[in-house]
Amino acid sequence: MIVLISGASSGFGALTARALADAGHTVYAGMRDLAGRNAGPAAEATEAGLRVVELDVSSESSAQQAVDTVVGAEGRLDVLIHNAGHMVTGPAEAFTPQQLLDLYDTNVVGTQRLNRAALPVLRAQGDGLVVWVGSSSTRGGTPPYLAPYFAAKAGMDALAASYALELTRFGIETTIVVPGAFTHGTNHFLHSGSPADTDVVAAYETKYAGLMDQVGQRLAELEPEWSDVAEVARLIVSVVDTEKGKRPFRASYDPSDDGAIVVNAVADRVRSEFLHRIGLEDLLHPVE
Repeated sequence: MIVLISGASSGFGALTARALADAGHTVYAGMRDLAGRNAGPAAEATEAGLRVVELDVSSESSAQQAVDTVVGAEGRLDVLIHNAGHMVTGPAEAFTPQQLLDLYDTNVVGTQRLNRAALPVLRAQGDGLVVWVGSSSTRGGTPPYLAPYFAAKAGMDALAASYALELTRFGIETTIVVPGAFTHGTNHFLHSGSPADTDVVAAYETKYAGLMDQVGQRLAELEPEWSDVAEVARLIVSVVDTEKGKRPFRASYDPSDDGAIVVNAVADRVRSEFLHRIGLEDLLHPVE
């Protein structure tokens, strides 16, 4: 299959792009700033057999150009993977409104830019798969000092759930992949953003001194030794390789078991039951 994945320079994106290529798919690894900060990852991806494409989800023109590049070279696009994202850590009050806007722009609005570029292609084909890389934080245990990131991932999850229903009659499937918290194997925590209002941060330190370190330590303690971040990539490969019509709406890998699998199962069941009640159960499965 022809795959385009955003945020493929590191973390889940890099692992998934390579795993899909190893499974025999043609993978376009979307990264921003190929001539600058991501020149190294781009070279490594090319050496690994990936086709690197400039993709900045904060830019409509970049999203459109990336899709045009793929379709121009391959004549189609089979799988779109929303993976690009950014994490921030710190007391919620200490983030400026602009920081929240920037975070939502990357984690939520960026998927909309890419969808508006790619979905016309998938709709015209009457076929395709959209994979959203979410987070167990949307419905699992949510420790403090991660609120802006959690809220953004929840927004993306809600958008994905509605998109899924609006795409099925075009023959397009949706899967939300839900990774748990990983304290190693990705650079989420290492590269996380910080609040701009240092005065507010200092105020919170008087009551919550060292809280983020405590959260990180406790999350690390919850993570079992057998936890493997590469399993997220393998899970995505299994979704892509599953026969159309049999792919799951949601697939999770959460070694720390923060409760999201249980809550998501209930929420997704209620969603399905409600659609049956209003006579729209056909939207739960794509048109073949």
